[in-house]
Amino acid sequence: MQQYIDLVKYVIINGDKKTDRTGTGTISCFGQQLCFNMQEGFPLLTTKKVLFESVVRELIWMLSGSTNVKDLHPCKIWDAWSNQEGELGPIYGSQWRKLSGYDNITGHGDLSKFEIDQISSVINSIKNNPDSRRHIVSAWNVAEIDEMALPPCHCFFQFNVAGEYLDLQLYQRSADLALGVPFNIASYALLLGIIANETNKIPRTFIHTFGDVHIYKNHVQGLCQQINRKPHPLPTVKINKKPIFELTLEDFELCGYTHEPFIKFPIAV
Repeated sequence: MQQYIDLVKYVIINGDKKTDRTGTGTISCFGQQLCFNMQEGFPLLTTKKVLFESVVRELIWMLSGSTNVKDLHPCKIWDAWSNQEGELGPIYGSQWRKLSGYDNITGHGDLSKFEIDQISSVINSIKNNPDSRRHIVSAWNVAEIDEMALPPCHCFFQFNVAGEYLDLQLYQRSADLALGVPFNIASYALLLGIIANETNKIPRTFIHTFGDVHIYKNHVQGLCQQINRKPHPLPTVKINKKPIFELTLEDFELCGYTHEPFIKFPIAV
């Protein structure tokens, strides 16, 4: 995970000072990329502790199609953005599993609404048309952005099949380098493993592409502490061979995770 440390250093040295919607202020760079060889281990940050159980819980929650934080508890990482009923609007889970589509059945302008399960569709595409360049899932639904508690930060991902191997590239429009990115890296590396498991492939490469990658001003001190720590060897993750939508927390095993102490960063809401 030295490349994560190098990215933090790069943003601190070269970033532009910018304002942001939270009023905190950031140091920001645009157009960066990380690339992880999954054969070298699972890319879970080791220079601070990352709560792997929360990563698993959130990913299962999104894959279920839920957008209510009550279904995510005891993990409370989304509570700050939910309404009194626990709803977040049509965020990730809704777009991944229930993307709204419309069909002009009559031909006279009478549109009929239907839902598209993008996760099931991309799995079928990988299995049945592996050389396709359309193994894509998008959470950036322009028509419903204003209904979301928070527009998708990690908004678009694409799979690539190369024989027995499966790759994944994520585009993240907005990336909180201290808090969000370590979690996002682990989440999409895990998603690659889950989809590879489902399609009988071997996870090979996870490419993480960033739009605006930033450090909040009140995170700089903690990150300066972190970048002086030495990374540990990467852990591995075992996933039980089960249908994707039947996976539970108990189906994931994190092995050999050694890390430096947890660093608490304030959340900018």
